[in-house]
Amino acid sequence: MATDLTRPSHAAPDWTVAQDWHSYSAEEHTVWDRLFARQAEMLPARVVPAFMEGLDMLRMTKPGIPDFDELNARLSDATGWQVVAVPGLVPDEIFFEHLANRRFVAGRFIRTPEQLDYLQEPDIFHDVFGHVPLLVHPVFADYMQAYGEGGLRAAKLGMIEALARLYWYTVEFGLIRDGSDLKLYGAGIVSSYGESVFALDDPSPNRIGFDIERVMRTRYRIDDYQQNYFVIDSFEDLLRQTRDTDFGPIYERLRDRDAIDVGDLLPSDRILHVGTQAYAKAGVRA
Repeated sequence: MATDLTRPSHAAPDWTVAQDWHSYSAEEHTVWDRLFARQAEMLPARVVPAFMEGLDMLRMTKPGIPDFDELNARLSDATGWQVVAVPGLVPDEIFFEHLANRRFVAGRFIRTPEQLDYLQEPDIFHDVFGHVPLLVHPVFADYMQAYGEGGLRAAKLGMIEALARLYWYTVEFGLIRDGSDLKLYGAGIVSSYGESVFALDDPSPNRIGFDIERVMRTRYRIDDYQQNYFVIDSFEDLLRQTRDTDFGPIYERLRDRDAIDVGDLLPSDRILHVGTQAYAKAGVRA
């Protein structure tokens, strides 16, 4: 999400563009296949089962970058969602409008072979491999629509920054309980080979029970692995909390309270694991 952007001349008023699937080069398809193969090999024991079910239902194991027309035929049948191509980052309200209408925006470009392990701006692998499989899950699909509707309201109240933190710590970098285990579901994790290991196995990050207001106060990092991961109990609980919560009073409280620094813990936190923060202190990537 981003606000101060200029719409490219070839984009429609809603910022969509043609995917132009036939223009992808053989090298670009090979990059997708390399990324897909290593994630598909290591994720099954780590990711929430619904993610792997979505990959299978959408037939994303087919080699090469997915053709959105083929993908949407199956996705629409499952939950009424569609993937639409955009030239890159889009303004916040455009983003929310698409989600509220069950359209997921995806950049059409793919990273280069030299960028396999890290890319700051989301590409088609992050957007489609990371996000789209869970849109087959009816409850998560409803959560994404509810988030878009909430985003339109937040924009009118000047509270997009707070709501963006909810997206970051759930849709992008969320963990979920699976019995006595923790599993991945955030797209920023499942599309990253390194973070798929780090988020569950490394002693460095804090792992904290999910609380909407706490999450919406918490800053995050865009340049490296996260220092906090918030753990939801289930998609059903995440949707319930989102739909049942009156965000108005939360926004009013947030206006008068300082944001929580990345890595900080509060006495009220339901802490599942106190992180050493060793990775962040070492400044490995930064």
